Amino acid sequence: MVVPLITEQGYSVVLPEKLQTGKWNVFRSARSPLKLVSRFPNHPEIGTLHDNFVHAVDTFQDHKYLGTRIRDDGTIGEYKWMTYGEAGTTRTSIGSGLMYHGIKKGAHVGLYFINRPEWLIVDHACSAYSYVSVPLYDTLGPDAVKYIVSHAALQAIFCVPETLNSLLSFMSKTPSVRVIVVVGWMDDQISSLIPSSTGVQVVTYSKLLTQGRNNLHHFCPPKPEDVATICYTSGTTGTPKGVVLSHKNVIANVAASTLTTKFYPTDVYISYLPLAHMYERASQVIMAYFGVAVGFYQGDTLKLMDDLAALRPTIFCSVPRLYNRIYAGITNTVKNSGGLTKRLFNAAYKAKKQALQNGKNTSPMWDRLVFNKIREKLGGRVRYIVSGASPLSPDVMEFMKICFGGEVLEGYGMTETSSAISVMEVGDKEVGHVGSANPACELKLEDVPQMNYTSQDRPYPRGEICVRGPTIFQGYYKDETQTREVIDGEGWLHTGDIGLWLPGGRLKIIDRKKNIFKLAQGEYIAPEKIENVYAKCRFIVQCFVYGDSFCSSLVAVVAVDHDVLADWAASQGIKYNDLERLCNDPRSKATILADMDAIGREAHLRGFEFVKAVTLVGEPFTLENGLLTPTFKIKRAQAKAYFQSAITEMYKELDVSETPARSAL
Repeated sequence: MVVPLITEQGYSVVLPEKLQTGKWNVFRSARSPLKLVSRFPNHPEIGTLHDNFVHAVDTFQDHKYLGTRIRDDGTIGEYKWMTYGEAGTTRTSIGSGLMYHGIKKGAHVGLYFINRPEWLIVDHACSAYSYVSVPLYDTLGPDAVKYIVSHAALQAIFCVPETLNSLLSFMSKTPSVRVIVVVGWMDDQISSLIPSSTGVQVVTYSKLLTQGRNNLHHFCPPKPEDVATICYTSGTTGTPKGVVLSHKNVIANVAASTLTTKFYPTDVYISYLPLAHMYERASQVIMAYFGVAVGFYQGDTLKLMDDLAALRPTIFCSVPRLYNRIYAGITNTVKNSGGLTKRLFNAAYKAKKQALQNGKNTSPMWDRLVFNKIREKLGGRVRYIVSGASPLSPDVMEFMKICFGGEVLEGYGMTETSSAISVMEVGDKEVGHVGSANPACELKLEDVPQMNYTSQDRPYPRGEICVRGPTIFQGYYKDETQTREVIDGEGWLHTGDIGLWLPGGRLKIIDRKKNIFKLAQGEYIAPEKIENVYAKCRFIVQCFVYGDSFCSSLVAVVAVDHDVLADWAASQGIKYNDLERLCNDPRSKATILADMDAIGREAHLRGFEFVKAVTLVGEPFTLENGLLTPTFKIKRAQAKAYFQSAITEMYKELDVSETPARSAL
């Protein structure tokens, strides 16, 4: 494990010169303050994702690489493994197979299936033959896949039988697609099911493998500045944006993490976070660099615990939603157990917490009696736990550190920065922050006067987090306007997140500048889009949708249509003295929520976009009460403050394990 670092200035250092514009300072990692990291310090010859995998194959030829429990007949068994060498050979055959079908260098290749060994092999093939990988996934919305296939002009798409029909349904409208490769089917299953009218050649993965093996082509290695992938993310209007990342971007981000993290070929990683997102993609690059074995979940998150028990990973990356569930499950079990079990757990927890705070080792007795059983929930061997995608409650972070041991770290990043912007340092005992700057980028907090956040704030400077360095994306695909909105003339990416600097150069996320946010499971929410959908509800005059990144559910404050609500009450025989009492009536809330659900289904809202609790108010949002702008848009920060008590009560009503920390509300 890398030796913890802390200087007199802390984990981050302030550059000696000020910016030309503004009073704010530029912060860099104390591990590389004079030069931003762009290559692996120990392997500067690795400049592309292809170089990285060649290094992995050459160095870890016979080591286990890709493991799966799913058998050819669909049954589940023990993990079976493909070595790095075998994966390298298969990668060459798949890339050669694409060339056999006339897919030229620079073509865009889609991947439309969840995590499994073939996903990484196809991705490695794309890197080796200078193709651009483009992940496809349903959670962006029902029309997103069709939009991305067309917008990115995909020429080849890898899918599974479950996603094939949806692809074929619009192939006549996407002339760029030349071949679809179906993973998980045998050749004899495919011919009679594919309509010839599509004009697209459909082959099985196994057939492509054979075609490539019989027609091998030399690699077409990319240059560091070449595009590696286009990752589509949610836009504020609901239209996906294609984030263009080069090989240089991704390598810089991952290379920087090796200054603070070291893994080994004896380590085992479980892959279940979506490979369509850069959090998991970047994790896979570093796993290959260190020769780590990667085992895949069986495809059902409800069976993840079973996969963890079978794989027994040493490295576990996840999102707060899962850690919150683990926390709630264990604490509820302890609470309900009572008696000796409860007293024993509390004593062990208190003793270990005290020891960790004092930098001492705890008695192994507590592990034997209490914590070893808890560790078995993640397989019993995890030594390195990472949380990302949205904020993790300090209470849950502390709980994970105490109960699971090893290193528990939290990071902050986004697709546009190739993943990590900041990560906690190994050995840092403080919680409630997201660490210091990634050594591959520099950070500044820019004043946001309209929200009263400035670099002069005391005790801590506050402002919008801006990032610059070799990890910053090339721009949004075919969208210069939105690119210029987030990257300024000096190369700073404006994240839209509000942060502050804690002592020791630690970054803390405290707010969101833009009208888009993440829920606890890491899904982006564009509230205005949802509000526009619910505006069709007959009871609603105005709607304010709110979500907290410590919670997995949305809530809403609804300004009701007095007449419609009164007519409904009369039809139900509900008597009331005033509108406020009718708004607070549970029957009113239930009816309006049911109507909102129906409208949401009609509009094809995704599951996490549905509001789960409502507060009804008779007073509309106006310029006079400070809730609307002159252009009649909701002032979100003011609305949040105005309805704070109602928001708190709604989350209490939901009684979910992800109930946001009161300090965050």
